[in-house]
Amino acid sequence: MAGASPLQGVSDSDDYESSSGSDVEKAQYTRRKTSNRRATPPSAYSSSSRETSGSHRHLLLKPSKTRRKSSSSYFYRIPQKIVKYMCWALLSTLVIFVLCLIRASYTSSRQVELGTVEKSPPKPPPWEAFPFLKRYHGGIRSLVPKKENVPEYPHDPEERLEVTANTSVSPQGAKLLAKSLSFDPYPKISQDYVERQECFLHPKDPLRIPKVRYYEGLMKGFPNAAMGSNEVLGLRDNICFERFGRLGPYGYGYSLKRGGTGAGLHGDRDGAEDLWTESGSIPEVDYSNIQWAQVQASCAVKNAARFRPKEEAGHRTFLTLDTTQEAASSQGEVDETVSKVVEDDSVVGRRATPSPPAAVNQTTTEPKGEKKKPILLPRTAVLIRTWWDYDYSTEDILYLRSLITELSLLSGGEFTIHFLIHVRDDNVPIWADKKIYNRVLENALPAEFRGMGTLWSERQMGLIYGGIQESFFRDLPVHGVYRSTFMPVQYFSHLHPEYDFVWNWEMDVRYTGQWYHFFDQIRKWTKAQPRKGLWERNGRFYIPSVHGSWEDFKQMVRVQTEMGTDSPNNIWSGLKPHTGSSIPGSPNPSQPKADTPVWGPEPPSDVLGDQNDPTPPTTHEKDRYEWGVGEEADLITFNPLFDPDGTTWFFTEDITGYNTTSSPPPRRAAITTTSRLSRHLLTLMHRETILKRHTMFSEMYPASIALHHGLKAVYAPHPMYIDRDWPPAYLAAVMNAGRNGASGGARTSVYGGREHNFKGTTWFYDAGFAPNLWRRWLGMKVDNDGGEREELAGEGRMCLPGVLLHPVKGVEMVVEGGVTGDE
Repeated sequence: MAGASPLQGVSDSDDYESSSGSDVEKAQYTRRKTSNRRATPPSAYSSSSRETSGSHRHLLLKPSKTRRKSSSSYFYRIPQKIVKYMCWALLSTLVIFVLCLIRASYTSSRQVELGTVEKSPPKPPPWEAFPFLKRYHGGIRSLVPKKENVPEYPHDPEERLEVTANTSVSPQGAKLLAKSLSFDPYPKISQDYVERQECFLHPKDPLRIPKVRYYEGLMKGFPNAAMGSNEVLGLRDNICFERFGRLGPYGYGYSLKRGGTGAGLHGDRDGAEDLWTESGSIPEVDYSNIQWAQVQASCAVKNAARFRPKEEAGHRTFLTLDTTQEAASSQGEVDETVSKVVEDDSVVGRRATPSPPAAVNQTTTEPKGEKKKPILLPRTAVLIRTWWDYDYSTEDILYLRSLITELSLLSGGEFTIHFLIHVRDDNVPIWADKKIYNRVLENALPAEFRGMGTLWSERQMGLIYGGIQESFFRDLPVHGVYRSTFMPVQYFSHLHPEYDFVWNWEMDVRYTGQWYHFFDQIRKWTKAQPRKGLWERNGRFYIPSVHGSWEDFKQMVRVQTEMGTDSPNNIWSGLKPHTGSSIPGSPNPSQPKADTPVWGPEPPSDVLGDQNDPTPPTTHEKDRYEWGVGEEADLITFNPLFDPDGTTWFFTEDITGYNTTSSPPPRRAAITTTSRLSRHLLTLMHRETILKRHTMFSEMYPASIALHHGLKAVYAPHPMYIDRDWPPAYLAAVMNAGRNGASGGARTSVYGGREHNFKGTTWFYDAGFAPNLWRRWLGMKVDNDGGEREELAGEGRMCLPGVLLHPVKGVEMVVEGGVTGDE
């Protein structure tokens, strides 16, 4: 056919011829059965002219075999027995998995309880990669004048000095040792003051204690202070002290038979006898029968005319049951009523020996005529913080003797050394029975210091300062010594108003220089500081190698305060919620970079009012660094007074009794409680605690009260040394990493989670370099370095300038007939 498709013709003829009549019905049935399962139904549209519709196909076509095979595969079923086994296997797997999880959880919790969890060690801080400095451990045979000394630190980063330790320098005898000199820091008394009366160890026997001796110069290559400065404070930095000249006057270096401690009999002793041969005819002092309470009281009586008359001490109506006191004239006099209740002294302030009487005639030294009256000096107490079962070592005895001699006896009674002793057992009724009190006090101090102590307990503080909200912050009681260190100091000052200033001093503080020189220069420098920019300077570490002179540092702080800085640390400083923020605690985008300088009192909303707080004589802009000059500081600290707000410091939120609904009160803090407090500041702290039930963490409370009431607080930048070769710029960036170049006020502050950076310094609560340097200075071995052999084979014993060290604990010296593990 001309018009038919060839494929169609062939298909039709084949199908027709292959079909038979007997299969017609079967073909029709099969066609209908499989027509509904076609793999691809015919398309209504053809993609090729060769494709045609399926309507031409014969109705009796036989289905293909391939189509029948593909359709039959859909009817395969997994046997029920196999499905059953698979379900049981899946269920068993889930049960075993849950049991393994329970077992792992139990094992992990037990490991945590037992402390056996093994974790990968954290990444070490960057400062651990810095090399150690070596020239701290030189000797007296390498002394050079300060002007000729090339310090090992700091140095040009491109020039690494080649330095060696003590053992590799010339042997002993290669250089003759110069004579040591007597150190006398006590000023000459002018005509405006009453003459100082000399004090002796025995009232009847004029036995003098020789003065401390020093050497000119410094050990070759001795590093400069990393932070702080001797020069700024007026401390002598061109001399050094070795152990025999420093501790020899107090029993170090000679035998127990001659009244010494029996320590210091070994090691390099060249020049040790200069203390006695160059001091005239002063023999070695026999300390076996010294009673320091009587010696100090006798000195105070001899020099009583030099000081202001004593004020009447606080009343003790609870003990004396005084019924002659008149009732308060008005119920509105709350202050007086509360004071009379709490002035009932149970323990604190009761002295084991009677106080030395005031001078009978204060005007006998005033000559008649037109001459003016002499200027009277303030009285200062140094409270040594200790506890009733403290184990006093030989090294502790030397430390205490040096404090009493240099601060009290040689100064003519300007300082009074007193022990504030913590009775740790609250069940001992020291306030209820006089015999118990005296027995505990007698056993709490070594025999030579008996009569110089005062007992106190935490339960007693709870009775005196009652009504304070108990929060158990970090599981510590609010009246405990850790959170409220200054409560017994406040009450001591309340009962002893004769002391204008009180030093809170710890048993683990050491100083390689002379005590009076250090205390006096600190007092003079803080007195000369102006108030303008004072709080801002207080909040920063002074690093001379980066900041330059003190004047440069002062101007830098002014610019940082007024203009702010572009430091990324400032993004963490605006964490206080602000008015326009819908998210509590979100940063304030409109907060300026600059800071508002502190000028006058910064009181919270619920501060104790009517306390005669000082007011600035003029505005901050008009002041020419005049206000505050010549004013005694109410608070002196040895660490920066940083702003804890926004930092990660652990005790930022330890605030009790204040209204913190809208925001916490303004605060400042200084790490370690070693500080000087004025009677005015302690009185304010006492009244705030009693009348307003206010208190804060120990290291925060004095500075915050001074801030609230506008008192003068000063951080004294004493020299702090560091044991590794820190790049100075990096050191400054770490220590002053807070807001606008300060040490606090931001999450990046060094205080809190970054306090590990102080491990290699000489002053912090857990500094590791401080005890090591002190032990090496004493001639002991530390980490298998130092000791007698190294001294004799090298430059000799160490000679250090005045360095304030903290903490120094558990120093066991080698004494006659005994050897300690430290050696």
